[in-house]
Amino acid sequence: MTASMPDLLRATAVHPALYEKSPLAFWDDDHISAQMLANHLDPTHDGASRKHAFMDKSAAWIATALPPDEFPDLLDVGCGPGLYAERLARTGFNVTGVDLSRRSIAHARASAQSAGLEIRYERQDYLELELNGRFDAAVMIYCDYGALSTQDRRTAMAHLHRHLKPGGRLLLDAFSLAHYRSAQENRTWEACPDGGFWSPHEHCVLKECRTYPPNVIMERYAVITEDGTATHNLWNTCFTAVALAEEACRAGFRVCGIFGDVAGSPESDKGDTVALLLEREG
Repeated sequence: MTASMPDLLRATAVHPALYEKSPLAFWDDDHISAQMLANHLDPTHDGASRKHAFMDKSAAWIATALPPDEFPDLLDVGCGPGLYAERLARTGFNVTGVDLSRRSIAHARASAQSAGLEIRYERQDYLELELNGRFDAAVMIYCDYGALSTQDRRTAMAHLHRHLKPGGRLLLDAFSLAHYRSAQENRTWEACPDGGFWSPHEHCVLKECRTYPPNVIMERYAVITEDGTATHNLWNTCFTAVALAEEACRAGFRVCGIFGDVAGSPESDKGDTVALLLEREG
């Protein structure tokens, strides 16, 4: 297969509308989900999960911010292959993990069983969350919140509010405005004659980074194979602490603490992320 730069440019000639969703659920593609799982499990890789050393520090801090004896039942929303869930279970939480990826949930269940950890995993879309019982605490981290559209964020927060007990706590993070300001609009392309992340077969990839006012970043991947072109749109809405808090308060939460990340670092206007510790009201 051969593809020229004009071929690749034509594949993304029309910019998607804000928050336009990808036509394919790539997280459940057999090949791509395997690549994503490998990235999750790589302790030095920051592209699917945070580096494992950071997760160790983060889980320890979460157990101090949300003591398991006060908040025993914890919901991990977007749990992936269970990397945080296992760390949090070891600190004393009764953990329920939710994720949409079949491969991630299968790995998480097998890993917990192998480690002798009693973690409940549910394969669900957290935009349609329906679990038995309510929880003392929940985490939605690795900036999953900002990957959602405005309406989907409202939906996710409504589900989280409903699944928490009154006084239950939620730890939430998102990319900051410093992250948005550092984004550079560009296009790069790569030829993958022996396959790669997006396909096991020969293909070319055009990656485009584009910003949408006032604070949204889109990364778009056009993957061209002999079978045609597949496009994947990845969105990130970036927030100030004030803007993130306003969305949380509209959803029925109050702010208990503002941090620079989910390991408890101080908030900074130069930091890449912002994190809120919230409490369900009502």
